[in-house]
Order: sequence, then structure tokens, then C-alpha cells
Amino acid sequence: MSSTADQVASLRDQLRVLTDRLEIKELFDRYIVALDRADEAEFDDAWYRTVFTQDVRFTFPIGVHKGVEGFAEFQRAAKARWARTHHLCANHLVELEGDQARLRVHQVATHLHLPEGEAGDAGEDPFVVSGYYDVHAVRTHLGWQFDDVSFHVVSAIGRRLPSMADLPF
Repeated sequence: MSSTADQVASLRDQLRVLTDRLEIKELFDRYIVALDRADEAEFDDAWYRTVFTQDVRFTFPIGVHKGVEGFAEFQRAAKARWARTHHLCANHLVELEGDQARLRVHQVATHLHLPEGEAGDAGEDPFVVSGYYDVHAVRTHLGWQFDDVSFHVVSAIGRRLPSMADLPF
């Protein structure tokens, strides 16, 4: 039979695992919400520093970005291609390894075309991308942060932008 001290230690360890998983999941959800709000002033490089390490590496079908500096503008430019976007994520799988973690998250993102411009009328034939993120997280003095984020396309349906013709969708 285990002692009360052993039981308390076991519960403390379990609570730490649950807390870490929840913090990582919520951190990722904050990032996903920011994708649809990237054009709002509050989503500047200072905001992104609360989610990502200084030397984070982003790998997306639309390009690679290194470092948190300038990431706000990278996100604004990506969002500006569309009238509206809506990103939904699920199946957050977190694998903890001490002060590091791996995260796999599935995503479906709907992109509505601008009324005028390179793609035609808003709302006509939206571009819908599904895939998954592979993310690496580290525990820092600020809490959990992401230092590597990669999105992998599984499927894409609808009308893509002409500037995306050579992208791996």
C-alpha cells in the first residue's frame, strides 16, 4: 500500500501533466484564432512573442518564416489575400517530454475570395484547405511557447488564387 505522501506526489505529477497539456492546447488555440484576426492591431510582433520563441521556424505551403520578428506582417499579408478566413482545429494530440512537447492538430480552413482582385467575387467557390500541424513546444521562463510550426496539406478544394498555382495543394 502506498503512503499518503506517495499518493499526493502521484496526484501532483498527474495534475502537472494535465495542466501542461491544457496550456499547450490553449496556446495553440490562441494562435489559430489569431489567423482569422491577423489584420487587427493587437496582433503585432509583441503579441506573437507570447506564443512563439524568438527563433521560431514556420513552414507553410505559402512560405517559410524564421523568427518571431516580422511574423505579424507575414500573417497580415497572408490574410489580406482573402475577404475572410475561418480556421477550425481539433484533435490536439500532445506528447510531453519533460520541458518539451510535440503537438499534432488537425485543421480545416475556409478562405472566401475578395470582391475584386485576383480571384473574383467574394463567397464564390471558397478555397477550403484541410491538413494538420506538427508543432514543437518548449517550456520557457514565459511558460510554454512554440519553436517550430509546420502545416501539412491533406486536401484542398475550391478555387485557389492564381498566385497559388505552383503551391503544393
